[in-house]
Amino acid sequence: MKIRQAEIKDTKEILALIKAKAEFDNHLDSLLATEKSITEAFFSTSPKSWAIVAEIDSQLVGIATYYNIYSTFKAKPGIWLDDLFIYPQYRNMGIGKALIKKLCFIAQENGCCRLDWIVACDNKNGTEFYEYLGAKIFEEVRHARLDEIAISRLLDNNV
Repeated sequence: MKIRQAEIKDTKEILALIKAKAEFDNHLDSLLATEKSITEAFFSTSPKSWAIVAEIDSQLVGIATYYNIYSTFKAKPGIWLDDLFIYPQYRNMGIGKALIKKLCFIAQENGCCRLDWIVACDNKNGTEFYEYLGAKIFEEVRHARLDEIAISRLLDNNV
């Protein structure tokens, strides 16, 4: 197994991993990503996000996508883990742990004070895995979101 930074040549396989993650989350209908949008987001001169991948026998089998955040309380940067996904047949082989450890290395190398993400309440295996790694699960906070429609509506004063 090899953990490495994603490269532009991985775009097609990255999209396949993202699609598999959307299927796993039962949100395939929300998937809008394309090879072009992935290339622009991860590999442009001004990337919005990054990815690290797990590779076995020259095939990508897992991915962690992330981007920068900032803690005003700590006055330090952090990393937001957006998606972590490993194909089912490659789970329980240490790949998830290896991807998280690589993110921890990136965080430490960049002076980050934390690594944050969301885990679905019904994802018992994920929750147990993250707790095993030492993550604290905050049950008292709730995720809030304004999607593109809500943003437009609010800006158009239709709320």
